[in-house]
Amino acid sequence: MSTKSRLVLTLLSFFLGTLGIDRFYSGRWGLGLIKLFTGGGFGIWALVDFILAVCGLQKDANKLPITKW
Repeated sequence: MSTKSRLVLTLLSFFLGTLGIDRFYSGRWGLGLIKLFTGGGFGIWALVDFILAVCGLQKDANKLPITKW
């Protein structure tokens, strides 16, 4: 299990998801940059990432699930 907080990830995804800040927080810098330059995948990617964060299905850079609230 990841040491990252699911609550923090969910809040970052909701408020700053179109900027990729949630991906930067989880340690996935490459995806964060792509998300930043595409405006959260034109909003679609940001919405999908928010749903994944709420459900606890997001993973960190080490491929560990971020499930701990």
